[in-house]
Amino acid sequence: MVRNVQLRLTLKEEATPNGLEIRTAKYLGLVEGTFKIRVLRKSIDARKPKIVFNYKLAVYINEPAPSNAISFNYKDVSKAKPIHIIGFGPAGMWAALRCLEMGYKPIVLERGNNVKDRRRDLKAINQDHKVNPESNYCFGEGGAGTYSDGKLYTRSLKRGDVRRIFESLVFHGATEQILIDAHPHIGTNKLPKIVQNIREVIQHHGGEIHFNTKVTDFVIKNNTLKAIILNEKDEMAVERVILATGHSARDIFDLLHKKDIALAAKSFAMGVRVEHPQHIIDSIQYHCSGERSELLPAASYSLVEQVKERGVYSFCMCPGGFIVPAATSPGEVVVNGMSPSKRNNLYANSGIVVEINVDTDIPKYEKFGALKGLEYQKDLERLAFTSGGRTQTAPAQRLTDFVDGNLSADLNPTSYQPGLKSAPLHSLLPKLIGSRLRQGFKAFGDKMHGYYTAEANIVGVESRTSSPVSIPRNEQLEHPVIKGLFPCGEGGGYAGGIVSAAMDGERCAEAAMKRL
Repeated sequence: MVRNVQLRLTLKEEATPNGLEIRTAKYLGLVEGTFKIRVLRKSIDARKPKIVFNYKLAVYINEPAPSNAISFNYKDVSKAKPIHIIGFGPAGMWAALRCLEMGYKPIVLERGNNVKDRRRDLKAINQDHKVNPESNYCFGEGGAGTYSDGKLYTRSLKRGDVRRIFESLVFHGATEQILIDAHPHIGTNKLPKIVQNIREVIQHHGGEIHFNTKVTDFVIKNNTLKAIILNEKDEMAVERVILATGHSARDIFDLLHKKDIALAAKSFAMGVRVEHPQHIIDSIQYHCSGERSELLPAASYSLVEQVKERGVYSFCMCPGGFIVPAATSPGEVVVNGMSPSKRNNLYANSGIVVEINVDTDIPKYEKFGALKGLEYQKDLERLAFTSGGRTQTAPAQRLTDFVDGNLSADLNPTSYQPGLKSAPLHSLLPKLIGSRLRQGFKAFGDKMHGYYTAEANIVGVESRTSSPVSIPRNEQLEHPVIKGLFPCGEGGGYAGGIVSAAMDGERCAEAAMKRL
């Protein structure tokens, strides 16, 4: 017999050896040892001082629990029809995996390095302030998520099978805990190996992956994509192309725009990273003083406030994490956040960003047409570069000084490896963003007492929350004008993270196969 139950355990019960089994036996009136438990869902409720752990369980009474084995039917596609995939981030990876299942050969073209060699490029930007435009925190095997956190939370529940993506990650090396946790997370230290495993599976089954291979042009005849140009010289014939280049591949947007291929400006959000000592966030969220219980993970938060008819909200919150330099070209400063799997760093950081309505908020950029949001992004990133000292050192300010309009005499310690420079972000940021951030931070301090503090830094700029450009597609997921082109993932404007991009990659692969 199988019973589905929901239980709430206190911290004391959670700390007790076999505490879940003891609690289950008591709840169901069973004798320990006569049943097996499978945890289906686990979350923490810390809204009140008495913290509880919520469990959703399947209890197998006097019968064995079914196997947890996960398998995928990948076919040998070495001689199969090809589908070309530009970009090997989550959208491109899962498009390629879906090709293997459906019997088509993925040929992946990735501008950056493999995960191992990407480490050299990340070291160069962190320590030497040198940006490799082709391989960085955004570009390279695994995409932006590989070296910037690996959070798996998504709201895109209607666009595909979320569970299937999680099971695929487990199949390729992720811990089964991601199938259980309410807000699953892998960690930037674990993701590279998983990404490498996915690549090896694709290659083992006959797929191709070409690194350091940049698509520099499209050959289009009679509104049909016929070939792609690689590294400005080599031509490769194509029939179906999945364009999964991510939200930072600005050269692709420029190329499509120059070729008069339909694009559309898309609303987005920009702001700053705020960094607190992790113990401050722990004390607020867990109602504790001193160190949190070892049973509790580094605390996170999610905040939103409406300011002057625009949302101001937290984005990509990284408990126990690091701020990292996410520039993709020299002459710009962009910051992002990441967390290792244990989330055990001394700092908590989060993007705090302001919604920007691309149709009404930036009239001075109308001359750029569909690329107006992109040009706005660029200007703020160049401003951050200049005000930070023209290196990857980032402009920063104490949180309270930013709100009060004062230049910080000094700054708090930081996890940002290239370093910080005190700058008047309160006056440097456009009023559209800066004034709303200042009001938003005050409101957040009212919601989370202790959040608004001089012990926090804000760091600029957080500008790559999503693509400011969308590439249209029809109901068949194909570009409405260019046959054979399937815009996909974050770069097309159809996803907002690892899981939603992976699901969109699968959908685009299926759509491309139908058209062959």
